Amino acid sequence: MGNRIHPTAVIGPEVELGDDNVIGPYSVLVGPARIGSGNWFGPRVDIGQPADYRGGPHPVGWDGETGGGGVVIGDGNTFKESVSITQGMFGVTTVGSGCYVMGRSWIAHDCAVDSDVTITSGVQIAGHCRIWTGANLGLGVVVHQRTQIGPGAMVGMGTVVIREIPAFAKAVGNPARTIGYNTVGLTRRGVPEDSLAALVPYLAGESDTLPDLPADVAALLKSWQDR
Repeated sequence: MGNRIHPTAVIGPEVELGDDNVIGPYSVLVGPARIGSGNWFGPRVDIGQPADYRGGPHPVGWDGETGGGGVVIGDGNTFKESVSITQGMFGVTTVGSGCYVMGRSWIAHDCAVDSDVTITSGVQIAGHCRIWTGANLGLGVVVHQRTQIGPGAMVGMGTVVIREIPAFAKAVGNPARTIGYNTVGLTRRGVPEDSLAALVPYLAGESDTLPDLPADVAALLKSWQDR
């Protein structure tokens, strides 16, 4: 299927588009950028502007100038109105597949957002952060640069993240503090009740025994531990 691009949208010459993307009114996508298939970009979405970096280049992307490390976006993502994702400064800014990014959120240069991440309205993610698979960031969350939010973590609305959030943790406050673990999310990922009872002490560092888990959960935890 072809892409549906509103006539007011601006697509730079260095933007590679897959198929079946929707690009809404007054959105601006400039390159270098590589975008997969089946993504939905709402009104005024801004992809690929220069990194927010004083010493960096600021090419006029909408006139065909390019610079920076680029943006790579996977498949099946939804970007609501006025989302902004900037170019990498030292590498590539990446978004995986199956993410849902709500209005007025900002993902800064050199960030890596993995797949199936939910970023709600007004979230601000500074440069060089990694948001791991399945994380959920509540309304107005602010994430300090060079911070990681672990797989499956739930971060409550208005939270200020200045240090790492563990895998499958629930975090709230300013500064963020862990108040438990995302047992609902783990259950939805197929972790049975008896394994869940043994997993929570493991996540909290109170046990060295990892119970039997679905393969995808076990793989996420191993990747997190090996980071």
